[in-house]
Amino acid sequence: MTNRVVFTPSGLDGEVETGTSVLDAARRLGVDLDSVCGGRGICGRCQITPSIGSFSKWGIEAKPSALTEPGELEIDYHGNRPLVLGNRLGCVAKICGDMVIDVPAMSQVHRQIVRKDLDLGALEVDPTFALYYVAVEPQQLGDGATASTELRNAIAEQHHIAKPTIATHALSQVNRAIDKGEGGATVAIARGTDVSDAGMITAAWPGFVGAMYGIAIDIGSTTVAGHLCDLTTGEILSSAGVMNPQIRFGEDLMSRVSYVMMNKGGDVELTTVIRAALNDLVLELASKAATTVDKILEIVMVGNPIMHHILLGIDPTPLGAAPFVLATDEAVSGAATQIGIHLPNARYYVGPCIAGHVGADTAAAILSEGPHRGDTMQLLIDVGTNAEIVLGDKTRQFAASSPTGPAFEGAQLSCGQRATAGAVEKVRIDRETLEPRFRSIGIEMWSDEPGFAEAIVDTPVTGVCGSGIIEVISEMYLAGIISQDGVIQGSLVGKTPRVIADDRTFSYVLYEHGDIRLLITQNDIRAIQLAKAALRAGIDLLVEHAGNPEVRDIRLAGAFGAHIDPVYAMVLGLVPDCPVAGVRSVGNAAGAGAVKTLLSRSQRSEMETTVRKVTKIETATEPRFQDLFIAAMAFPHAYAPCPNLESIMALPPRIENSGSSEGGRDGQRRRRRS
Repeated sequence: MTNRVVFTPSGLDGEVETGTSVLDAARRLGVDLDSVCGGRGICGRCQITPSIGSFSKWGIEAKPSALTEPGELEIDYHGNRPLVLGNRLGCVAKICGDMVIDVPAMSQVHRQIVRKDLDLGALEVDPTFALYYVAVEPQQLGDGATASTELRNAIAEQHHIAKPTIATHALSQVNRAIDKGEGGATVAIARGTDVSDAGMITAAWPGFVGAMYGIAIDIGSTTVAGHLCDLTTGEILSSAGVMNPQIRFGEDLMSRVSYVMMNKGGDVELTTVIRAALNDLVLELASKAATTVDKILEIVMVGNPIMHHILLGIDPTPLGAAPFVLATDEAVSGAATQIGIHLPNARYYVGPCIAGHVGADTAAAILSEGPHRGDTMQLLIDVGTNAEIVLGDKTRQFAASSPTGPAFEGAQLSCGQRATAGAVEKVRIDRETLEPRFRSIGIEMWSDEPGFAEAIVDTPVTGVCGSGIIEVISEMYLAGIISQDGVIQGSLVGKTPRVIADDRTFSYVLYEHGDIRLLITQNDIRAIQLAKAALRAGIDLLVEHAGNPEVRDIRLAGAFGAHIDPVYAMVLGLVPDCPVAGVRSVGNAAGAGAVKTLLSRSQRSEMETTVRKVTKIETATEPRFQDLFIAAMAFPHAYAPCPNLESIMALPPRIENSGSSEGGRDGQRRRRRS
């Protein structure tokens, strides 16, 4: 008897015999699951997380009984790596039913490289917190005053400010701060935007404390990136990133909303795992910066609307169907412990959303890149599983989102993978021979350079990541391997061994070595066409709403946008034609905006004010969207001129399709059966 097993986040699946260990199943299906001890249950590196519930995407009803019960080895496990609560050892757990299994980042040999760089520019540091050191003596019998009164009075008298209030949780700290402070204590006061606001004491420590810290986090649907900052200097002391553990409930946002709809308590599960990930990230950031969590006074978080709602424990299902109503579009704040984040003295701040599918991450990106400050139109695009698009200048701003899906991140492609070591990230194809050469992450040289074969022994080529997919398809178009309509030309089979018949269509062989064979299939190209058409149609829609202005400033944000070559973005038609110098990557603009929000009260106020003036365009209800989508399927575009692109390269002439997805191997279009 066989059972179907699906591994996330890779999406690899297959049938395995009942009784097969998860580790063996992973090895058979090519899943990246670590194991050093050879399956003896010693190293603890093969830990997996069973996903229980209904998964409509794969047609699987995963039950707890689909894995064998924990045996003696797991129950009494004392291996080198602690067994995380809820995890199982892949070498011990055996499959006995249809199952969805998540391989957490800690168990992957090739863990994702989270590359989210920040460009903060000039920034005036003015955080919402301030430290005050005061001289205060321990109380004597008969004094009568309370410790909190003494501390508040001392602050007002010695620093000549209004007497602050005190947070309830800080009451337990004041006696120790005074008694153990040897005549002095330091307090942290949360300040309001109004100068007349006396503020509130949120923490107190014995003696002198000279630094306070805050954390800014961009909660993406795929990755979560955080930065710990010194609130007194504005310096970023540590940065770290983790995979969003919600991936096992669905690679895209709508899949996660669907999971909540179909599984009772699914919303609680999603909230629990993201908060757990945030707590792990907080501890990592604090450890890297060599500080303690009690000195962290604020955590600022931004994310798309669904991440926003799930983080705050708000039902996200209204965002899964029209009219996509937000529970709130205002910024939300409170004690960090109220939302399960283990920072005893910290407040949390979650940025404002703009619309049902345009969230606080876009608000932060706007703050960072400033389309609302410019004299000319700026197009800001955050490319992800759900692309957010902003077009504007200092007089008006428009925003929309487009459902691009996970294809740009390598998901749902035959050889696609995330940006890990071994993933192809750059590609060039010879126009005459149609032979490719490429570079992969972790290897500095190109594949046709001497020494490449030796270099990949330790870092083998394993797949193609998003930037590599963009480049290889663009190069295939420029080399004439695919037509403007995205059809692989079967007529090239006789010219090059790189183009091969693949059932009723054709594929391009990018790389072949040993058991590894990377094909770019017709279905891969279609998936990218659909994703890029959704993005481009959203852009064109905003341009139309703005009155078709000339756009000469295009900024690509996000982890994926940071690694797209601007020329190939234009070849593929991801962005409208403009001077190539006008297209640039700006890294993690959302993360940069979150840091600015953390460090500056004026920047926070600017963000909250700006987003209220943005005109929201809902692509799902726009009658023009479908027409624009169809036109954007072609490379670079069905009819939009591209003089700037043509000024730097010769685009191939339009060719009639041969060997298309509608045609057989002989290149003839199939006739409709009568």
